[in-house]
Amino acid sequence: MTEATLQPPCPLCQQATRWCCRDRRRPYYHCAQCGMVHVAAAWHLSAHDERAQYDLHDNQVHDPGYRQFLSRLAKPLLERLPSRAEGLDFGCGPGPALASMLDERGHPTAVYDLYYAPDESVFKRQWDFITSSEVVEHLAQPQQELQRLWHCLKPGGWLGIMTKRVTDLTAFNNWHYKNDPTHISFFSEQSFVWLAEQWQAELEFIGADVVLLQKPATRQG
Repeated sequence: MTEATLQPPCPLCQQATRWCCRDRRRPYYHCAQCGMVHVAAAWHLSAHDERAQYDLHDNQVHDPGYRQFLSRLAKPLLERLPSRAEGLDFGCGPGPALASMLDERGHPTAVYDLYYAPDESVFKRQWDFITSSEVVEHLAQPQQELQRLWHCLKPGGWLGIMTKRVTDLTAFNNWHYKNDPTHISFFSEQSFVWLAEQWQAELEFIGADVVLLQKPATRQG
């Protein structure tokens, strides 16, 4: 079976996908149902190589430029949070700047990261909000991970996600965002609309790369 005839299931909605394009490193597959473009498992980095890529990042907690970047998610989320809301920053990396920013605004924020803060106890309770900045594009199993986060969110709580979105399949092959070898799951607006429908969630798009989803006030899923 060739790359073009291979139909790996979509990691978000589990439907069969179709070959989209290929660059010098790997092929990409597109899902017509939820609009996700993904890299099949055969082309994922090993955990060792993935960690090595992350170790090259130099995101400092108090770096003004990094904080300005993160404010694209923090600002609209803070405008919606009740007083003393408690949250979780999922995929905080080695420099948990977003959690620090939210802490400073009166919202205690725990952290989790597969490599840098792997404390699984954070998934044993529910939170008023959960953030995930530049993380979901790294997930090999986005449906499984996002569903876990959704279960950890209190009714009425907020899930805030920052990731660049696929806007044009024709232009995808020249898109710089896909060139990071750790980026394997590429969401579109359609992907988040599909998620919101599954969760019966309120959905807001903030700018080009921020999404807010609010869990129904009554318990669902």
